[in-house]
Amino acid sequence: MQRLCLIKQEFVAMSSIRTDSAAALGKGGRLNTEHAETLAGWLMATPAIVLILVFLIIPFIMAFVFSFTNQRLFSPNTPEFVGTRNFTDLMTLRTFSLEPELDANGQPVVDEEGNYVYPRLREYTRKNPKYPELNGLQEWFSWTIGTTRTFMLSSDVVFMKALFNTIFFVIVIVPGQGGMALILALLINQKLRGINIFRTIYFMPVVVSMVVVSILWRFIYDGQNGLLNTLLGIVSFGGFKPVDWLGTTSTAMPALMVMSAWQGVGFHMVIWLAGLQNIPESLYEAASLDGANRLQQFRFVTWPGLRNTMVFVLVIITMQAFGLFTQVNVMTRGGPLDSTQSIMLQAVQRGYEKLDISGGSTISIVFFVMVLAISLVQRYLTREKDA
Repeated sequence: MQRLCLIKQEFVAMSSIRTDSAAALGKGGRLNTEHAETLAGWLMATPAIVLILVFLIIPFIMAFVFSFTNQRLFSPNTPEFVGTRNFTDLMTLRTFSLEPELDANGQPVVDEEGNYVYPRLREYTRKNPKYPELNGLQEWFSWTIGTTRTFMLSSDVVFMKALFNTIFFVIVIVPGQGGMALILALLINQKLRGINIFRTIYFMPVVVSMVVVSILWRFIYDGQNGLLNTLLGIVSFGGFKPVDWLGTTSTAMPALMVMSAWQGVGFHMVIWLAGLQNIPESLYEAASLDGANRLQQFRFVTWPGLRNTMVFVLVIITMQAFGLFTQVNVMTRGGPLDSTQSIMLQAVQRGYEKLDISGGSTISIVFFVMVLAISLVQRYLTREKDA
């Protein structure tokens, strides 16, 4: 009996050891599986991480460093640290006022057309010891109140024009293109035969390269034999005089806006359409039973249901508008008289055409900070508000 008890105890002990070993092996197997899955995930993400590092993060860090130096693209000289001088040379603004010149009797001098004659601005901005703060500044624009003429002076007039043009482009394109896309989405969100044909037609410009679209519209806007001038001449029975749409300062930027809106409206139309089709039909039925007309249904059903879509569309259009480059580079090169200059075009021209890497990097950093700030403000204004 005692021998049987010992055998039984040995059997129980061996069974316990086997159970513990199996549990340990099972746990180790799970760990190995999790480790293998983690490794596989990192391996699949590695190409994307490498591309982001090489083309986004590392160039941004280099641009940030170069913006504090006098780095040139090709130069035998060693780059030097210049602090914030590049930013100062880029964004310095000052106002300066002048009074008309006086004659021997102390009266303001006027020209043949009756306009006041003012001293030359260059006398104050070209190493005048009395006005050292104006040295090297240039006139951006001016205005006259009474007899006093006030000048807005800038250390870099071309960049300021590019900054103004870009902001103006964004202000017009964001609501304009977004609104047109919403209207088109509402029109094609109908259960009609052949409606997919119209959706395809409206979306077709999106799949065409911006370079190709820019070349095509450059021929349309041609001042001599352009399609637009020809059509307007036919409609007006020859009364319309041809306009050099891209060669006139007053029409160049609006012409670019029209082309840009036409090219990108189809993409945002599809996004709006997806948002419209996610709104339950039962909400419209309930609103109809309550006596709501089409306008009221849009105000109280459609628009609230499109809120998230609206935020996405606004952010996308804003980012695309701030990146204005291709159409300007192909169609106008920033002219005429810098009326179509953009921030991105300035960064590329200074960095690679003028070989001023530090200047191009400075513009890129300023552009990044500006877009980031506007995006944060935009996100704050469109945030979910507590009831």
